[in-house]
Amino acid sequence: MATSAAFDNEKYLAEQTSEILERVNKFGDKLYLEFGGKLLYDFHAARVLPGYNPNVKMALLQKLKDKADVLLCIYAEDIERKKMRADFGITYDSDALKLIDDLMGWGVSVLGVVITRFNGQPGAKLFKNKLERRNVKVYTHQYTKGYPTNVDLIVSEEGYGANDYIETDKPLVIVTGPGPGSGKLATCLSQVYHDYKKGIKSGYAKFETFPIWNLSLKHPVNIAYEAATADIKDFNLIDPFHLETYNKKAINYNRDVEVFPILRRILKKISGGKPFYHSPTDMGVNRAGFAITDDDQTREASKQEVIRRYFRYQCEYAMGLTDKDTVQRVELLIKDFDLKHEYRRVVEPAREAALEAQEKNKGNEGVYCGAALELKDGTIISGSNSSHLHAASSLVLNAVKHLSGIPDKIKLLPPNVTDSVRNLKTKILNEKNLSMDLLEALITLSISATTNHTVELAMEKLVDLQGCEAHMTHIPTPGDEAGLRRLGINLTSDPNFSTKDLFIS
Repeated sequence: MATSAAFDNEKYLAEQTSEILERVNKFGDKLYLEFGGKLLYDFHAARVLPGYNPNVKMALLQKLKDKADVLLCIYAEDIERKKMRADFGITYDSDALKLIDDLMGWGVSVLGVVITRFNGQPGAKLFKNKLERRNVKVYTHQYTKGYPTNVDLIVSEEGYGANDYIETDKPLVIVTGPGPGSGKLATCLSQVYHDYKKGIKSGYAKFETFPIWNLSLKHPVNIAYEAATADIKDFNLIDPFHLETYNKKAINYNRDVEVFPILRRILKKISGGKPFYHSPTDMGVNRAGFAITDDDQTREASKQEVIRRYFRYQCEYAMGLTDKDTVQRVELLIKDFDLKHEYRRVVEPAREAALEAQEKNKGNEGVYCGAALELKDGTIISGSNSSHLHAASSLVLNAVKHLSGIPDKIKLLPPNVTDSVRNLKTKILNEKNLSMDLLEALITLSISATTNHTVELAMEKLVDLQGCEAHMTHIPTPGDEAGLRRLGINLTSDPNFSTKDLFIS
């Protein structure tokens, strides 16, 4: 159903900006601010905090750009093994290039790229060459000797001192990266070490949206974060250092709590005895919790996100991309909320659509897939596959017909058009799968719109699908997944394959 905003972006932007500038002033000369999470297109935050602008961090950077330099970190092994960013379907190194372009588009320049834990990896070398030949400064940092136990070695010329020093001009240095484990913290600490050696009194802080420290441990927003990071086995806990120092409960996550004693010793060693912080929560600059305007709505949205993550991990397990433990971790979170998978409204209609298609085509061989989408007014639209269209294509065409008021009997893609595409695929491209996936259907639809006003009206309604929820009974093909993602549809699917073929194009 359509919902109102549950998050005040303007309040968040004002408070977050003020908090960061106050932290800059605390250290005097310079602050290295580690930006955790996604700098742009933070769709997880937008899903669990209805109304949250997925690019609000970029709006924050725009406000601070006269006071801030930006460094982008990427882990050399993530480049080497072509680690993927699931929400965009691109590798981390491609995402880094995209991020530089996006920042420039927002009027924010990147001072340089840091390839962390660099050990001559061939892929990382190629990436470095590619950037440098496009006039982007690249720095390489080695694995820090002595980390994590030998603080004397870490804070020495053989440890942080072995890294390239990055000259920065502005009082705030934003250190970000395409994903977790990118080496942002080590880059910040290496810079602080070099600054102190040069007589510059700099500091470190962390900007991480989740978990939200001033919500309860079992608040669904924080549980949704655990679900989102189940594959790297993150979990939330009450910050024991904060509780001991201030006798106040604050929520943090395991990696920050585990590394804090080491981090505190390192910072103390760098500064010559000055304690920077008393707890991991002290390090953070996060005002997200203060901008929530409707707690009930965020709770409901977060429960839905936990279910989404469960379906996603089930599919990743079926494809061999994750382990059973990850699936079971999220399944336990669902049980904690006493939820069933069908609590997601589009699940049952999608399965019913598949059964109807199977019954209708009884006697014909093939796998019948169902799909369902919930429009913003709560209307459920369904679709199924056929010899001409994938289930995702059928679903989107049915949805825009409904939104345009076009009768069901009118075909947006008439048989002569679909037959022409089938002929191309079978006679020229030698493809086995002759029905159109969503990307193919959208391109064909756009061509038809040039000569058909009805199709043109339907095309205009595609933008109304952004943010809608959908479910499919089978794992989408690459063309279906890419099409749904580009339309901004939040998709889940059952962990079934749409074909017995091992290779799916």
